[in-house]
Amino acid sequence: MARTLRVVEWSTGTVGRHAIAGIDARPELELAGVWVSNPGKVGKDAGELAGLGRDLGVAASGDKEALLALKPDCIVHTAMTDDRIMEAIDDLVSFLEAGINVVSSGPVLLQFPKGVAPQELVDRIQAAGEKGGASLHVNGIDPGFANDVLPLAMTSLSQRIDEVRCFEIADYATYYQPVVMREIFGFGQPMDDLKMLWQPGVLSLAWGSVVRQIAAGLGITLDEPLLEKVERRPAERDVSTVSVDIAAGTMGAVRFEVIGTVDGVPRVVLEHVTRTDPAQCPDWPQPSDGDGCYRIQITGEPMMQVDFSHHGEHGDHNVSGMIVTAMRLVNAVEAVVDAKPGLVTALDLPLITARGLVAGTS
Repeated sequence: MARTLRVVEWSTGTVGRHAIAGIDARPELELAGVWVSNPGKVGKDAGELAGLGRDLGVAASGDKEALLALKPDCIVHTAMTDDRIMEAIDDLVSFLEAGINVVSSGPVLLQFPKGVAPQELVDRIQAAGEKGGASLHVNGIDPGFANDVLPLAMTSLSQRIDEVRCFEIADYATYYQPVVMREIFGFGQPMDDLKMLWQPGVLSLAWGSVVRQIAAGLGITLDEPLLEKVERRPAERDVSTVSVDIAAGTMGAVRFEVIGTVDGVPRVVLEHVTRTDPAQCPDWPQPSDGDGCYRIQITGEPMMQVDFSHHGEHGDHNVSGMIVTAMRLVNAVEAVVDAKPGLVTALDLPLITARGLVAGTS
C-alpha cells in the first residue's frame, strides 16, 4: 500500500508558492500546513497564496510551534536565508530536533558543508538530526542539480578528466529578489561600493560547496584555499529590472569564478556570468538560447558540453528557475525521509525523479 507523507511548506514567496503547487501535485504528499512571515498572509488559504485559483483547505499560519506540533514527516523550507544565515540554521536545527525531516533551498553552504562551514556548525546540525532521527538536505538548481547531479552524471562518460567547469549564464533583469540584487550583488550601486559578496573568501562560502562536492564525487583532494576571480562592469546605459533600477555607470554585470585546484592546476571550476541587459559584455560567455543557461564543460577525453536551459510555460527563465528550485526539493522529500539522520547531500541520495507527475497518468 502506498504511503502518504505529511508535509509543511515553510514560506510562500517566489519559491514557496511553486513548492505548494508541487506538493499538491505529488500523489504521495499531503500538505498539512503552511508557515508565513507576513502577518497579512495569516489565515489565507494555501491555494490562494500559491496562485492556484482554488482552495486547498489549508490556512497559512505564523505560529511555528503550532506547525511543529502537527508532526509532519517533512518540512519543505524555502524561506529567504541569504540575509539571515544563522537564524535560518537555528530554524533548521529546531526542526531536526523535533524529529522532522527537512528539504531546504538554503543556506546554500549546507549543500556540501565539508570544508565550507565551520566544523562545529556541521557537528551541531548532525547532532540535531541524530537526536531527532531526522534528515536535512539542502539543494535547488544552483547550488544544486545544475552543478552537482548533472556534472557528476556526465563524468560517468569520461575516460580522462582534465577539468570540470559549471556555468550559470543568465540575465537577471526579471529576477525578483530585491535584497539579493541590490544588497548582495550590488546591482545599481556605485562601482566603488564593494558588497560583502565580493570580499575575499565570501564566494568560496557561497559556492565553494559546489566545487568541493564535485571534487568529493571524483575522489580528488583540492589545494587550500579555493581561488576566486571577480570582474564587475558598469552598465553602459540606464537599465530597469524588476528588482532594481540600474543607472549608467553603476554596477550592471559581474563574472566570477570559484576555482578548485590540484597541485596548482584548475580541476573543478564554478563560473557565473550575470547580466542585467542582454547587450552587456558581449565578450563574456553567451547563453545558448538568448536568455540564460547552465553549461557543463568537461575537458579531457572525450571533450563534452551540455547546455541546460529552462523556461516557464507562462513565464521566462527566472520564473522557471523558481519552479525547478522548488521541485528539486519537493521531489526529494520521499528520499530524504528515508535517508540516514543528519545532513545528507546529493552524493548520499538515490536517483530522484518526478514519479507520479506525468500529465494524465496519476
